[in-house]
Amino acid sequence: MPTPILKSRLPAVGTTVFTLMSKLAAEHGAVNLGQGFPDFGCDPHLLDLVDEAMRAGLNQYPPMAGVPALREAIAAKIQTLYGRAYDPDAEITVTAGATQALTTAILCAVHPGDEVIIVEPAYDSYLPAVQLAGGVPVTVSMRFDERGYSVPWNEIAAAVSPRTRMIVINSPHNPTGTILRTDDLDALADIVDGTGILILSDEVYEHMVYDRQRHESVSRDPRLAERAFVVSSFGKSYHVTGWKVGYVAAPASMMAEFRKVHQYNVFTVNTPMQHALAGYMRNPASYLELPAFYQRKRDAFHAALMRSRFTLLPADGTYFQCVRYDRISNLSEAEFAQWLTREVKVAAIPVSAFYSRGKESRIVRFCFAKRDETLELALERLAQV
Repeated sequence: MPTPILKSRLPAVGTTVFTLMSKLAAEHGAVNLGQGFPDFGCDPHLLDLVDEAMRAGLNQYPPMAGVPALREAIAAKIQTLYGRAYDPDAEITVTAGATQALTTAILCAVHPGDEVIIVEPAYDSYLPAVQLAGGVPVTVSMRFDERGYSVPWNEIAAAVSPRTRMIVINSPHNPTGTILRTDDLDALADIVDGTGILILSDEVYEHMVYDRQRHESVSRDPRLAERAFVVSSFGKSYHVTGWKVGYVAAPASMMAEFRKVHQYNVFTVNTPMQHALAGYMRNPASYLELPAFYQRKRDAFHAALMRSRFTLLPADGTYFQCVRYDRISNLSEAEFAQWLTREVKVAAIPVSAFYSRGKESRIVRFCFAKRDETLELALERLAQV
């Protein structure tokens, strides 16, 4: 009998650019500065805590919303840093990574025909999640000039319609490395004031903000927090992206709907990792020292590339550095990234991949969350371009 034909829920989706570039990097022995993950390990103490939890028998299902001690630690951190008191019992949920949190927030809130405004370039999971929910993505491109990228709030306001259900924001921003500031949050608050529009705030790089600037979490602004799902990631903060543990904070009424989807999506999250993370968070230095750790890498990467033919764009947050290559090549971004991987043996990601329809600006993204020796080898090769 013939295999049944499956009608795709995501017909436009293929293999991600991250998978393709990582495969190409491996084939050509290139330094992989493309996909955003560290090539160094986490604090051994965190591993010890996981081992202790496992050996203590904490290996069965935890509560659906997450281990209480971890939810309490998350709530305490948010209140200390951003001044908002979330109820750990009703307003914090531990998730199987930030992407699951983002997708679940969209699935619980967006109904068929609802519009969701997405700012591009954008992390690649937002738009498919909206489509899976039956929603209509409405994309608005960031403004780009000699100072870098910024959100055109007037265009966001113009994109709002009676069908707008949600606005997705991301700060610090992947892939551009920009951050939202208080005037950005003021502009967003003005747009949603008096509406039923929800905010989905992707803040997975919250602890990677540089030059003594502070992360402006949506949790900090009561006008926005009362209508927002705020998402973050332990994988990003503690160099354990493969653990896939994140969390979401939201008002109780919104969280109740989130948990309805969460319980039938993944139900719950790895138990010993949750207990280990709860113990590890008792020392706030684990995340408070992260900006200085990554700024040292950013500054060294930046200083070396300044001597090359690449043009560096501002990188106020995340562990990404975007560069223009118009003084080097006329190739498209995808072609240039492939050429760089094959011939120079350094992998990057074309920023055009973060647009739903592609957008050529001759910009690629490097990840500097790598060991010093990895970065030194990559920079030695890039200097020859």
